[in-house]
Amino acid sequence: MHNGIQPYDVVIVGGGPCGLAAGIEATKSGLSHVILEKGSITESIRRYPRMMRFFSTAENIEIGGIPFPISGVKANRNEALQYYRKVAAYYKLNTKVFQEVERVQKHSHHEHGDVFTVSTTSGEEYQGRKVILATGYFDKPRWLGIPGEDLPNVSHYYDEPFKYSFTKVVIVGASNSAVEAALELYRHDVDVTVVHRREDFRQTVKYWLIPDVKNRVKEGKIKTRFDSCVTAITPDSVRITNVQTGEEDVLPADFVFILTGYVPDSDLLRRCGVELNPETHVPIYDKTTFETNVPGLYVCGTVMAGIYTEKVFIENGREHAQAIIDHIMGREVHKVNELIQRI
Repeated sequence: MHNGIQPYDVVIVGGGPCGLAAGIEATKSGLSHVILEKGSITESIRRYPRMMRFFSTAENIEIGGIPFPISGVKANRNEALQYYRKVAAYYKLNTKVFQEVERVQKHSHHEHGDVFTVSTTSGEEYQGRKVILATGYFDKPRWLGIPGEDLPNVSHYYDEPFKYSFTKVVIVGASNSAVEAALELYRHDVDVTVVHRREDFRQTVKYWLIPDVKNRVKEGKIKTRFDSCVTAITPDSVRITNVQTGEEDVLPADFVFILTGYVPDSDLLRRCGVELNPETHVPIYDKTTFETNVPGLYVCGTVMAGIYTEKVFIENGREHAQAIIDHIMGREVHKVNELIQRI
C-alpha cells in the first residue's frame, strides 16, 4: 500500500458476463472496483465459434438491467460481444484487459485491516478489501493426454468452417460443441467423422440439433465412430481403438478438433488459497453468499462448477454477483434462483 494508495473495495478477477455483473453491482452500491481480465473483454465469448448462437434467450443473458434487443430469440456471438461491451461502457466499469492474475494473497494492514494483494503475471499488483473470482472455465480444455495432441493441426477450440472445406476432419467428443461443429463443417463441404467413447451423442445436446445430426448420420453425410477412443494423432491421421472389441483403426485426418469440454482453472484457485473438493474440483464456498474458505474471497459464475460445467452459466451466474455484493455491504442477501431445466 505504498504512497498511501487506498485499496479498491473489490477486485474482480475475470471480465466475462459474471465478472461484469459483479462490477455493475459494486458500482450500484458505491464500491470502488477494478476488473482484471487476462484477455479481451468477454474473452471466452470472443473465442466461441464465429457462427454460434446462444442456448439461452437474450433476456436470460442480460446484465445490469440493460435490455438486450435482438431481432431473433437467441443471440449470436457478435451480438453478445457488442452487448456486453456496450453495457461495460455504459456503467463505466474499470476494466484492465490483458492482465492475467497469478495469485491472490491476504495480509493484515495496520491502516486498512485485512487486505488482499492481487498479483498479475506482468508484475502489476492491485490491492483490494474483497476479491471476487469470476474466471469461468473456457480457457482450460480437457486434454486427452495422448501423443500428437499438441500438433499444429489439432485444436481444442472450433472456430469457423471455411478454412476446412474439402479437407478431412475428425471431431473427438459428442457434446453440443462437437455436434454443432460437425453439422456446420458438413454443410461447408468437409468430410467429417465424429469419434466418441460412448455409444451415442450426449443427452445434453441442444434438443433441436439431435434430429438434424442423427439424420445426417443416417444419410452417411456425417460419419461416426462410437464406442471408440483416440489413442494417437499424427499430422495426417488419427488412431482409434474400439472400447468394446479392442479393435484398432486409423482414420485419415487433415485436422482434428478435440471438443471434450473445458474445466475451471483449479491451479489458480489453489494459488489463491481456495480449497477444492478433491473428487469434483468444486471450490469450498457458502451456498448463500458465495464466500470461499478464505474470508473476503468469493467465487462467482462458472468458476464454481468444478467438473460440472454444465450446471452454471450466464443465466444463473449473473445472479451470484448480486448476492456477493449484498454480503459485502452487510445487507440481506439476494437469494439466487436454482436453475430450471433449460429449453
